[in-house]
Amino acid sequence: QVQLLESGGGLVQAGGSLRLSCAVSGITFARYTMGWFRQAPGKEREFVSRIDYRGISTYYADSVKGRFSISRDDAKLTVYLQMNSLKPEDTAVYYCAADSFGASTDSRNYDYWGLGTQVTVSP
Repeated sequence: QVQLLESGGGLVQAGGSLRLSCAVSGITFARYTMGWFRQAPGKEREFVSRIDYRGISTYYADSVKGRFSISRDDAKLTVYLQMNSLKPEDTAVYYCAADSFGASTDSRNYDYWGLGTQVTVSP
C-alpha cells in the first residue's frame, strides 16, 4: 500500500519558517520525482516545488523562489520543504506527491498523493 504522510505544518507569524516532511512508503522512492503542491481556500491546487529522482534537479514556482528549498533523503524515504520568510499568502494545505514518469509541475502527472498538512501564516 502506497502512503505519503506529510508533517510539519502549523501556525507561524509572517517572516517565520517551517519545515515540512513527507514520509513515503509502498513505492521505490528513489525512482520517483517528488513534488509539493498547495491549495488555499477557494483556490485551485498549485505547484510549489519538485525534485527529480536523482535529487539533482529542482524547480520552484516563482512565488516561492528564493524562500523555499526542497530536498530529499532516499535513505529515509522522505522529502522535505524548507519554507523561510513565510508570507500570509503562503497559507494553504500543502501536499506532497510522487511522479514516476518525469519531473513535472503538472499535478495531473503525479501518481500518488498525501492527505496534506495545514500551513497558516499570520500577518
